[in-house]
This record gives sequence, structure tokens and C-alpha cells, in this order.
Amino acid sequence: MRKDERGVSPAISTVILTSAVVVLLLVAVVFANNFLTARMAENEFSAVKQFMQTVGLQIDDVAWIIGRTQTVRYASKYGQVNFESAALNYTVYVNGTVYFVNYTTGILLFNMPIDKYSVGNNYYESIFPSNKSFLQVGSSAPVSYVYVIEKLPMNDGDYVRVVVVPIIRVLNSTISAGGTVKNYFKFYLPILSAGANPRLSQSVTLTGRNVSVKTMEGVNSVNISVSFPKSSLGFGQGFFNFDKTVEILSVPSGSVVEFYTGEVVVSLGMHS
Repeated sequence: MRKDERGVSPAISTVILTSAVVVLLLVAVVFANNFLTARMAENEFSAVKQFMQTVGLQIDDVAWIIGRTQTVRYASKYGQVNFESAALNYTVYVNGTVYFVNYTTGILLFNMPIDKYSVGNNYYESIFPSNKSFLQVGSSAPVSYVYVIEKLPMNDGDYVRVVVVPIIRVLNSTISAGGTVKNYFKFYLPILSAGANPRLSQSVTLTGRNVSVKTMEGVNSVNISVSFPKSSLGFGQGFFNFDKTVEILSVPSGSVVEFYTGEVVVSLGMHS
């Protein structure tokens, strides 16, 4: 005799199918949301790279004019700009081992949490200039080094960062007077110091506070070294990726060296 086989009731089948559709929809929504967030963070980070390059150029405009102020705004949902004081130290010697000057400066960082956007640990990308020397030559040379780095772990958190680092520009000129020829080597370094930090808005305000110069004659070589006071916090050579930590510039015997510094006060979110 044939067995009496019965299928699942229509009501139960409807519940099962509806539940399956709901689960699939939830999975699709979560996937779409994560994908959209990742794309938004990626686009935001690309825009911030241009913003930080603009900040680097504005530092050059502000550093050499006392009282000049520039505010640069940005829009970010996931990251923010921070200031790290006393992150770099430049020491200058002339004629081999004769101490000349020493300067300490801060740096600017845009920090994007890696749970929002990541390009991989130890990732590095130079934005401007293309070479990684802290000593740049020529009238069009920058005084800021802008790059992207993701380096984990760091004491202040796990981020992919766009960094603006003050570097040195050197210019050479020759002046003839009364049959005497003098070679001048002029060095320019912006010094970033911390200002107000109310964070009323997403903006960076740069203010030129002071310009100073130190001069020495009878120079035949200039030796500049960079050190990292906060290397224990992760801000060491591996973070800055300079080609060298010591740059030696040979100059004609008897040259005049002038080292200009412009203090720039960095304030975050001053204007609402």
C-alpha cells in the first residue's frame, strides 16, 4: 500500500521563506553599508591629502611675515588634524664640528582610524616633494615635507596618517663688491609651535609670530643632523623616512651662512 506522505503546511513554508529573505536582506544591507563607508572614507582620505599639501604651502607663506594669519578648512567624518609638538630636532655645525644652531619643531598630522580606512601596515607614499631629504635646494624648494604613512602600533592609536613636516630650504647667491666676491648660503626653516586648540570647527589656523636669523662668516662646510625627541612614542626615523639623518653641504671657503627661522603658531578649530 502507498504511504500517506504530506508536505510542510503552507503557513510554515511562508514563515521559512520570509525568514530566509529577511536574513539575505540584512546581509546585503550590512555589506552595502560597509562598502559605502569604505568608499566614503577612501574619498575623504584622498581629499585630505590635497588639504595637507595646501597646509604645507601655507606654512611657507606665513612663516616669513610676522602677524600674517591663514586659516585652512577641511571636512572629515572619520578623521581629524592633530598637532605633535617637539617631534623633530635640527642641529647645525659648520667647518666640521663647530656648533652653530639648534632648533626643535612640531609636526601636523591628519589621523584616520584604520577601522575606517587602511592601506596596510608600513605603507608609505610621498606626496610632496618626491625625494625624502630634509634639505631642499633652490628658490622653488618647499619648506614642508608631506607624506602618507601607516605604521602600527603607535602610542597615540592606530591610524593611517597624512603628515606635514617642516624641512630646510637652502639658497645660494654670490655678491661682488669692490673686487671681492662673497658667497652667501641662506637656510630657511619654519618652526611649528602649539597655539589654541578649541576645536570649534574643522580648520587649521597658521600665524606668523617671529622671524630670526643667525649668521656666521668664514664657513667652508655645513653639517645638519636631524634627531627625534619622541622616537620612544613611535615618531622616529622609521616614521619620518628621511633619506639621511645627516646632510653635509660643502661650500666655497670663506662663505657666509645665514640661517633663518620663522615661528608659526598652529591653532586647531579656532573659528566656529
